[in-house]
Amino acid sequence: MLVLTRRANQSIMIGADIVVTVLEVRGDQVRIGIDAPRSISVHREEVFRELEAANRAAASPGTGALEGLSALRPPPERRPG
Repeated sequence: MLVLTRRANQSIMIGADIVVTVLEVRGDQVRIGIDAPRSISVHREEVFRELEAANRAAASPGTGALEGLSALRPPPERRPG
């Protein structure tokens, strides 16, 4: 982890197109502004973890999901024989 010291209105660059600026320091809270391209998602860590968990849950079918799908299939046609 890189640790930097910055004061209010000072910034750091991440790559060539992300700027993180310290907006305000008040007690134990720091307000920061992040300027990044729209193609880059920026989330608080706890929100990011919740999104990851929700995506994993949505991508993993429950145990009864496959049985439920097979019930939707029409029965195979019987051929005279």
